[in-house]
Amino acid sequence: MKTYWKYLFAAAVVIASAAILARAYTYRYRTAGTISVTGLGETEFASDLIVLRGSIDVENYDAAEAYRSIERDKRRVEEFLTSRGIAAESISFAMLSIEKNYQSIYNDKGSYQGQRFSGYAIRQHFTVESADIDTVEKVAMEISSLIADGISIDVYDPSYYYTKLDDLKLDLIGKAAADARSRAEELAENAGADIGDLALSRTGVFQITGANSDEEFSAGGSFNVSSRNKKARITVRAEYKIK
Repeated sequence: MKTYWKYLFAAAVVIASAAILARAYTYRYRTAGTISVTGLGETEFASDLIVLRGSIDVENYDAAEAYRSIERDKRRVEEFLTSRGIAAESISFAMLSIEKNYQSIYNDKGSYQGQRFSGYAIRQHFTVESADIDTVEKVAMEISSLIADGISIDVYDPSYYYTKLDDLKLDLIGKAAADARSRAEELAENAGADIGDLALSRTGVFQITGANSDEEFSAGGSFNVSSRNKKARITVRAEYKIK
């Protein structure tokens, strides 16, 4: 009886081993039955929208006078912009930012004694948004001359955008997918095989950098707004079945 159970146990071990080997073979076959490639879609393009941002500052002890001053400077900035070809509808002004200023007080020994009110500070942010990039770029170089007229103005570097970005992205995904298939066909041909249906496809992150810059790509995607001329790229990782 003991001999019978010994042989029965041995048979069960053989059957289990065969099943494990069969599953391993099936997995290896399925893995070997596909080919993975990465395709690239890339293009250079020019921005079609420019945004210029700046601010006007006024300080005065009297709130009413400070308000009148900021309104006067606001009109002068708007007149400057429109006189140089900027459309009035391209100019927008944000809500006023108003703060109270205080001056620290110290005694003769340098000890802090508190503070006293020293006036109001009013800031007016403005934005120019236009498709006329050449005109706005020229204005951005000249607008600081208003400082000579007594206007306290800060102007920041322009930002550049592309309004058809969604269409561009779709086009690049198509190019990357086509590139991936071409790579897969070449690899399969070199191996003496043919590719079949697409089994899996993943799109990488969208990268936009300056056209002639050495910017590094970001894991979360890059979005350059400082360069007028840009380069966009995206990758597609595809897995094809092998016939």
